[in-house]
Amino acid sequence: MKNSIKKIVVDPETFNRTAANRMIERSAHSSLIKRPGRSLNGAEVLSLESEKQTLWLCDFPGEILKPCPGTHNYICCGYQILQIGMNCPLDCSYCILQAYLNTPGLRVFVNVPDRINEVTEQIEQNPEKIFRIGTGEFTDSLALDSITEFSQALAPVIAGHKNAIIELKTKTNQIEKVLQLSNPERIILSWSVNSPVITAQEEHGAPSLKNRLKAAQQCQRQGFMIGLHFDPLIEHPGWQDQYRKAVEMLNQYLDPKKIIWISMGCLRYMPGLKAIIRKRHPGTHILDGEFIMGLDGKMRYFKPIRIEMYAYMKTLLDQWYPDLGLYLCMESDEIWQKAMGWSPQDSPALAEYLDNRVRKFYEA
Repeated sequence: MKNSIKKIVVDPETFNRTAANRMIERSAHSSLIKRPGRSLNGAEVLSLESEKQTLWLCDFPGEILKPCPGTHNYICCGYQILQIGMNCPLDCSYCILQAYLNTPGLRVFVNVPDRINEVTEQIEQNPEKIFRIGTGEFTDSLALDSITEFSQALAPVIAGHKNAIIELKTKTNQIEKVLQLSNPERIILSWSVNSPVITAQEEHGAPSLKNRLKAAQQCQRQGFMIGLHFDPLIEHPGWQDQYRKAVEMLNQYLDPKKIIWISMGCLRYMPGLKAIIRKRHPGTHILDGEFIMGLDGKMRYFKPIRIEMYAYMKTLLDQWYPDLGLYLCMESDEIWQKAMGWSPQDSPALAEYLDNRVRKFYEA
């Protein structure tokens, strides 16, 4: 995967920051289009270049570490989100970030390293709590890492605490900076994975499943624990055979004993995203399935479809290795019971289940 950044926008308040200047230096072939003292709005950025090729360096003014908001009526994993940026250079047809058109460009929050002490203070003030922290909620954790080097700036600081792990989630093979980290302890590298055909047809700009797994293999060999996220599972012609092939590829490249968890979640989206997907990806077939509005206001597959897909994936993955830390993302107790054969019943119990996975891998 090549860096496709062509232009860089720098907000006035960040122009003289060391971190911003280093990012500019690492993007030597990009054009700098922002100078101090002049505001620049989103419309100007979009007129200058595609938002996927415009890097916007700015500060993040809000709360830097927040719990995943979850959704009432669905079981949440208790994740902590570290805000490092917004939007992604990849162009997956199903991506929820397409709905955030009021925040154009690939936004990188350059003040995050300066505010990391706010995160470590929370960790240190709650020694009895395990912090599972991730940076891949609103962006890809590693897609721009060759420019931001956030993996080197943030991961060792967080991972230096016994009650915290940091998970860097990606669809890319951008692992060069990660492999330079001297200590893999408590740093989890996770890959979003899908069937080979969905990867090829719907995850535009992303490396193939094979190349992602080869990158994950390199990281395992260097001592990193790996996470996998089959999210979204998408119903498509021959999906059973396609997802079976995906699991066969996991077996080909990865050591299951070094996988801390695997999540699964079926395709879901806010109703307003449908028109955006149709406009931006007119050739996609991901919206052809049978959907109904869920209790969270999102469009979801009918329950029997979700149950069938989860149960099928669980069978495949259990046959590969019986202790993979499987869990469902944002599903109900009913779906858990019918698809998985058990249920944590509520969000605190799922959080404890995943916390125990952390203890098993790092505190035994």
